[in-house]
Amino acid sequence: MNWLRRWNARSLASQFFIAGGLISIAAMFVVGLFVSHLIEETVIHNSGAATALYVDSVIAPLLPDMQTESLLDEASAQALDETLGQGALGKRLVSFKLWRSDGTILYSNEKELVGRTFAVSDKLQRAFAGSLVARYEIASDPESDRERALGKPLMEIYNPVLQPWSGQAVAVLEFYETAEGLGYSLARARLRSWGAVAALTATFFLVLSVLVFRGSRTIEAQRKDLKERVTDLSALLAENRGLQRRLQRASQRAAALNETYLRSIGADLHDGPAQHIAYASLRLDSDVLINASTQPETREKELAWIRSSLAEAMTEIRNICRGLVLPHIEKSSITEIVTRVVEAHQHKTETPVETVIDEDGPELPPAVKICIYRFVQEALNNAYRHGGGVQQAVRAVSHKGHVRVEVSDHGDGFDPTEVRPTSLGLVGLRERVDSLGGSFDIKTGEGGTTVTMIFEPMEVGE
Repeated sequence: MNWLRRWNARSLASQFFIAGGLISIAAMFVVGLFVSHLIEETVIHNSGAATALYVDSVIAPLLPDMQTESLLDEASAQALDETLGQGALGKRLVSFKLWRSDGTILYSNEKELVGRTFAVSDKLQRAFAGSLVARYEIASDPESDRERALGKPLMEIYNPVLQPWSGQAVAVLEFYETAEGLGYSLARARLRSWGAVAALTATFFLVLSVLVFRGSRTIEAQRKDLKERVTDLSALLAENRGLQRRLQRASQRAAALNETYLRSIGADLHDGPAQHIAYASLRLDSDVLINASTQPETREKELAWIRSSLAEAMTEIRNICRGLVLPHIEKSSITEIVTRVVEAHQHKTETPVETVIDEDGPELPPAVKICIYRFVQEALNNAYRHGGGVQQAVRAVSHKGHVRVEVSDHGDGFDPTEVRPTSLGLVGLRERVDSLGGSFDIKTGEGGTTVTMIFEPMEVGE
């Protein structure tokens, strides 16, 4: 079935051109044969009819009553010999025979055939039935040895001899004519008929081919466009599935990180403010404050310790709250957001931060702005804690929906494989960026660390 697969692989226009061409050639051959055969028969019949009419007008008056004569009398035979042997008929006619209905030759210019009886041929039967029979061919009848010996086609004509009052065929005239020029006429008529059929078939086929090729081009263009659309939709479907899986993983990790955040906040409260408050509570129950005999100076010193512990607890609580509560950034630009984070970091750590901001893009969704704020905040904190705050820099670009934020330092770097999955810093940043459809990247080594966050225009819109 390789040929069937190769055939189906062709375009519709190619299939039509091949199949239609073969069918058109076959149809042209059949129609050409039919038309040329019809034209040949018509030309031969008309030519034979004209000759028969001429011969009949000359010969009929010389014939006796064929119903009463078995053979021609000597006078009629001599008259026929003289008429057929000279003049125009003598030049045109090769042979001449007069037949009776039983197959007997009543007269012939070949005297040895006179009186002989032959089997009645189909042509002779049709002539006795009243039809003119004309053939252009090499003689093949048993009585036509002389004509056959010429080796060339002759016009063979069977003309019925009719009674004037009844119209009944009483005899048949058979004669062979040289028919010079008839072969050329037939060849020319045959050539013209084949040419006309071929031209008509070719015109019909070419017109259909033009229509089919135009339709095929339209179908191929639509098929190509449909295939491209299916490919695009398949790619979008695969991308959506990938994004859905990423979103599910990010949601699961975000839930886990949220629990980790809560545990971290609880640990910070337990290890910091709770310890100071517990210490102050214990000092309130001490003998120094309860005993009335305690010296005022000692009592005042104890109260100072309590106040100090409570003040440290309040300070740590405020610091924890400051890290959790975001400033109002919904209507702020990227320049204002980054500048606010950098200034707060410089004030807290007393380390310089190089800032480069290029912003000419559209307004960003609040979720992206919050992500930028937390990203710069956490990255600068890591640069200070783990990189010593050496040559800290923040570069932010927002152009036509494309957002790129980069935080770098020139510290000692770290090994990314040592970052625990439960770590709140880098892992939390990655999950936050992934959940919004962005990309997160870390490059670290002896020359420092660079953390990059990128949002593409389509992803920002999501």
